[in-house]
Amino acid sequence: MPGPSPLRIVLFDWDGTLLDSYHADAQAYLRMFEAMGIRWGMAELERHYSPDWYRVYRAARLPCSRWKQADRLWRSFYRQQNPALLPGARAVLRELSQRYTFDLVTSGNRARVTRQLRQFRLTSLFAVCVCSEDTSRHKPHPAPLFEAVRRLRLGLAECIFVGDAPEDVEMARRAAMRVVAVLGPLPTHDRLHAARPDALLASITGLPRLLRLNVESGKKRMP
Repeated sequence: MPGPSPLRIVLFDWDGTLLDSYHADAQAYLRMFEAMGIRWGMAELERHYSPDWYRVYRAARLPCSRWKQADRLWRSFYRQQNPALLPGARAVLRELSQRYTFDLVTSGNRARVTRQLRQFRLTSLFAVCVCSEDTSRHKPHPAPLFEAVRRLRLGLAECIFVGDAPEDVEMARRAAMRVVAVLGPLPTHDRLHAARPDALLASITGLPRLLRLNVESGKKRMP
């Protein structure tokens, strides 16, 4: 991990970190699997869930030749859902925006994420939004974080990433960036504990206090 450095940028994951999207995501998956003749229910999805949807496809033994069809079906079914922000997320963003610049780094596609940011009137809060189309490699590869930092023209040590999946922690580690994990709605809590982020929060509402007491005081690592 890099040594203490003034924190200027907070990079957020979107789904599961700020947006309570797992139920919508799961329902879209289940309907897509049904439409494609794949016998998967919630138990199988929870066992193999990953923000990298191609890992899910591989686990379901879906041939690569059918991935584009699966993507189209998933997006169609997801549009019928209406996920909300996680409790306290808006207040956290409002408080932290007084001290930090925000960036969004998400595996979601730009059309969907942009639509949701407009819906919740959050677009203006994020200086940069890196979506799945912006890099050829995706989390847990660090390319999305490198792209965000490149656009911001800042150093990695001036940033911290906040996510809710073990892949988020791995991505930040591979980028040598500090990382805070949040126990969100994804069924990955055990793997998230095992990933050993710099800090693990029970709720996004604990982020302002964590940053105030640890990062801003110049500590190298967080409890």
